[in-house]
Amino acid sequence: MFTKPEDFAKSGLNFALFFANTTFDGVERLALLNLAATRSAFEASMSNLNTLLGAKDVPSFVAIQKELAAPSLEKGMEYSRNVIAIASETKDKIAKEVESKVAETNAKVSGLVEKALESAPAGSEVAVAAVKSAIKTANEAYEGLNKAAKQAAEVAEASVAAATSATLKAANVAAPKAAKKAA
Repeated sequence: MFTKPEDFAKSGLNFALFFANTTFDGVERLALLNLAATRSAFEASMSNLNTLLGAKDVPSFVAIQKELAAPSLEKGMEYSRNVIAIASETKDKIAKEVESKVAETNAKVSGLVEKALESAPAGSEVAVAAVKSAIKTANEAYEGLNKAAKQAAEVAEASVAAATSATLKAANVAAPKAAKKAA
């Protein structure tokens, strides 16, 4: 329980440091992913350009493009999945810590309120009940918001997965049609 204001301040500072470190870790992972993706895309582009320059006629050029398009799409989808995984892991770490700190703080505040209410003067039962009701309502509101945020994140992740799948299917259908038109 917080017995001194310094303890409360130290707890807040520790949480701020955790939040900053977790965020910086996520940003660092994204930066490394972006550098690797950029290097890979550049190398693939140069290789693909050399391959396309070797085409003898339009049908062979289209066939080569078709062969080169699928791996590029796969790499793009893999990059997207990695970005989502990094963001999701970072969000989960922070959410878990927030839940832990909120529960810990609620317990400490409830303990302090109980102590204060025990020494409340006679006849203050209505005020005591109002304070307890306010704490209960605040906790229920937090739980409701937390549940809604989790559901929104799950819906967003499911939407991204569905869009990824649809994109890959559309690309696989479009490539053969383009090859037929060119031939």
